[in-house]
Amino acid sequence: MEPLTQLCVMPSLLRLIPTAMMILASGASASPDAGRSNPFFAFDNGAGRVQKWEPEKQAAVLKELGYAGIGYTGVNDLTARQASFKAVGLRIFNVYVPVYVDRPAACDPQLVESLPQLAASDTAVWLTVQGKAPNDERAVAIIRELADAAALHGVRIVLYPHKGFFVATAEDALRIIGQAKRPNVSLTINLCHELAAGNADRMGSIIQLCAPHLALVSINGADRSGGWDELIRPLDEGSFDIAAFLGQLDRADYRGPIGLQCYNIRGDPETMLRRSITAWRRLTSKQ
Repeated sequence: MEPLTQLCVMPSLLRLIPTAMMILASGASASPDAGRSNPFFAFDNGAGRVQKWEPEKQAAVLKELGYAGIGYTGVNDLTARQASFKAVGLRIFNVYVPVYVDRPAACDPQLVESLPQLAASDTAVWLTVQGKAPNDERAVAIIRELADAAALHGVRIVLYPHKGFFVATAEDALRIIGQAKRPNVSLTINLCHELAAGNADRMGSIIQLCAPHLALVSINGADRSGGWDELIRPLDEGSFDIAAFLGQLDRADYRGPIGLQCYNIRGDPETMLRRSITAWRRLTSKQ
């Protein structure tokens, strides 16, 4: 396999990794709010990304409605985004970015350049692993090198499984984590993508299996199967039992952040966000 020094990481930094690794928690999730309630944030795809809201409006709306913060797509405008959310006391929980197993340059160099800024706001890299490869070797090598670069700054890498990608499910992510063996690499359980994989009846066992490496969770209202219109709905819609899913997370002692997936949900975003956080409060009050 070819060297990965042109991946997106400066190889001269790697000498510092052993020291940096010692300051990292082993993929631990953020501290929970008091009581049962996990920090609840919104994906930017439901917080005005389509409508091109400025960061100040995104932060103001989420603050008013009672969300803990946001998950952003990409590392563009990071300074303005951080300033806007810090000003209202909310967090940017993660930035959603890709790597590719079938490209010579696996990721955007801007991601590596942004690591010090991400560290300053305790923002995780929410990483999709995309492309085609005959085995896990390339994916593991990419994740190791990116994780080592992130470790220099105390930044966590959290794999984001996505239907149709190289890492498509939480169990795919768990397999890669087991081979990468980096303490700052953990995973996400994305409800809609697990449902898309046909895992509606296996969620309890998947949660238990992944719990030691679980750093983020995404939820939304959903039916048990179907296309994205059925699998991603406002949190107060759908036939899938979200309360039971949250109970399974509770039994696995998951206390980390939970994000609201809003992809392609039509209508006014503020109305959808208000309905969804009302449903969240109702659901978590029963836990």
